[in-house]
Amino acid sequence: MCANGLYFFTVLSGLATSGVLQVSGIRIYTSGNIEAVNGTDVRLKCTFQSSSSINPNAVSISWTFRPLGPGREESIFHYQQRPYPPLDGIFRKRIVWAGDIMGRDASIIIQQVKFIYNGTYICQVKNPPDVHGTVGEIQLRVVTTASFSELLLLALAIGGGIALVVILLIIIVSCRRCKRRERQRQLEEKEEAPRKERKDPTVCHPLRAVHLYVSQTSIEIDSSDGMISDPSTKDPSSSEDEGPHYDDDYGDDSI
Repeated sequence: MCANGLYFFTVLSGLATSGVLQVSGIRIYTSGNIEAVNGTDVRLKCTFQSSSSINPNAVSISWTFRPLGPGREESIFHYQQRPYPPLDGIFRKRIVWAGDIMGRDASIIIQQVKFIYNGTYICQVKNPPDVHGTVGEIQLRVVTTASFSELLLLALAIGGGIALVVILLIIIVSCRRCKRRERQRQLEEKEEAPRKERKDPTVCHPLRAVHLYVSQTSIEIDSSDGMISDPSTKDPSSSEDEGPHYDDDYGDDSI
């Protein structure tokens, strides 16, 4: 008997190890407990993970609702290749498909929630052959006004958006100022360039300078007596008259 039991246990272990008896399970994740203000829309988030590849034609999603007070559990949404919202009941025309099968998202949106929507919402996903696993549950509580935490999150979101807009405006204004300054600097450089190229009016033209140099009176030094004479004022005809002067009396005496 012990031998037969040991043999049976050994066979089961071998089958489990080989994967014949291995059962895959699907995992479902939900947002847990959430609050929604009366008359607003709320998203019931449900995502899943499957060990099998996703087949959009085979995946099926079911949402059921269990009220807080007395009442039975009812189906409120179904998805099989396309969404099937409820045709009657309190959720008629109030549920919208918000999931993505390939993105492993099975979420839905309930529009304009009411106080009678308080209760537990159950999400179940099947992806054959992966059809076993736990279900996801969400506790919804419809309130008159948002709680402090939700108001704080809303204020932070609004403040963050405003701060981001202000930062973008500051960056844009700074860039425009920098471009304006750069243009002004380039214009100033263009205006200063012709001023630097202008000539000094007190400086003579090179041709005029040569003319003035040539027209100046030259000064010569007489090597005989070291006296300075001005050849430009000297009369050329006087050089012929200033020859050696012979005395007439001397000529007479020589005769």
